[in-house]
Amino acid sequence: MIHQYKLNGYNIVLDINSGSVHAVDEVAYDAIELLAAGKTEADAKAALAERWLGKPCADADTGIITESDLADVFADIAALTAAGKLFAPDTYADKAFDFKNRSTVVKALCLHVAHTCNLNCEYCFAAQGKFHGKAGLMSFETGKRALDFLIEHSGTRRNLEVDFFGGEPLMNFEVCKQLVAYARSIEKQHNKNFRFTLTTNGVGVTDEVIEWANKECHNVVLSLDGRKEVNDRFRVDIHGKGSYDDIVPKFQKFVAARGGKGYYMRGTFTHYNTDFTNDLFHMADDLGFTELSMEPVVSAPDSPSALTEADLPILFDQYELLAKDMLRREKAGKPITFYHYILDLAHGPCIYKRISGCGSGTEYMAVTPWGDLYPCHQFVGDEAYKLGDIWQGVTNTALRDEFKLCNVYARPDCKDCWARLYCSGGCAANALHATGDIHGVYEYGCKVFRKRMECAIMVKVAEAMDPTLAGAATATLADDCDGCGESCGN
Repeated sequence: MIHQYKLNGYNIVLDINSGSVHAVDEVAYDAIELLAAGKTEADAKAALAERWLGKPCADADTGIITESDLADVFADIAALTAAGKLFAPDTYADKAFDFKNRSTVVKALCLHVAHTCNLNCEYCFAAQGKFHGKAGLMSFETGKRALDFLIEHSGTRRNLEVDFFGGEPLMNFEVCKQLVAYARSIEKQHNKNFRFTLTTNGVGVTDEVIEWANKECHNVVLSLDGRKEVNDRFRVDIHGKGSYDDIVPKFQKFVAARGGKGYYMRGTFTHYNTDFTNDLFHMADDLGFTELSMEPVVSAPDSPSALTEADLPILFDQYELLAKDMLRREKAGKPITFYHYILDLAHGPCIYKRISGCGSGTEYMAVTPWGDLYPCHQFVGDEAYKLGDIWQGVTNTALRDEFKLCNVYARPDCKDCWARLYCSGGCAANALHATGDIHGVYEYGCKVFRKRMECAIMVKVAEAMDPTLAGAATATLADDCDGCGESCGN
């Protein structure tokens, strides 16, 4: 499978099954397009000759396309094909693992330490932190048992991930501190390394929180939607007062204390701010934040904040604008990071992860304040997706097995998508909410994801081809092992 597109002056050709990325001239771009459309080499050569022979081309040796130039193009295509870097077959479908029968370790937990919040964000998918249920805080004993459950079910996996989530986790800060202390007291004897993440709206950030998080948390996610008027449209307290003026100074102090690393500013854009690059640039230029993320709102289709089909062209332009501006900043020596453009073409996720997906419901689970287990935070509160609890473990094994099989090759709508090995089939929760089936696809999200990937790959192509940029891109999907502990056969 081939995917081709033009962006920022680059002619980009992706060979989907090998993961190879090619930046080519106009003639080669057209030649590959003809072959990908099913033309025989002879017919493609004839069509290309009619289109290009004798025509000017800056990449030709003489400035004019000759018979020799056309022959060289097809020779190069043949060499790349023989090397498995162009028109490569799909060798992964037949090698897809028996997900249902393989052993599965739990690698990460999302601890819902607080089903309550001190903000009242209208667009909140978690119903202002209560997840459409009752409010409550996780006790230390419940959290302690969750950490024991993680160790017991983690097999030989050494690095274990734990997210403090809510609601607003800082409303249960004392328990967060106690749980980290407990984890540190037992990790050596079990040969484990806990890596904690804190996601916070910032209202409860204090000097003590900053000091603790900078010592104990591998990463912090700080919620800010951007410009004051944008943030304060939705991110308000129970009295309707906006949070911007309160949280921004705290976040700036927090990030400065972390040395500008190990954090993300996490925003949400809605139908009201489809010009979200202005919010990212505000955070970068006016507030000094360089590690940025901006997510599409998750809301009911009839919500006034919901994104529409008419918004898509605007969003696509925004993602392109962002990619080009990131290259400008990189060249100026003042780079910013955008979470969705982080792409390592040389040492990215191994093919095991690309096929199997995010691991929700199997390797990753969410824990409610009362110890119930769900596939991830977006399923919490839906009793049909309750897996079990931290005392008895996974008792709904049929549901777990369904999630084991929920991989990119189990989704029929992914079969012909060029981005399938980049997204691994997408989000099961979004699929469920859009189609009623975790094996479906959220097509709106797919369109946004494909555009982001085109932009991210273009950035890597630019970094590889422009000596004034620091990055580098390479050609193939990585099969390198990251030490995840899976017996994948590689």
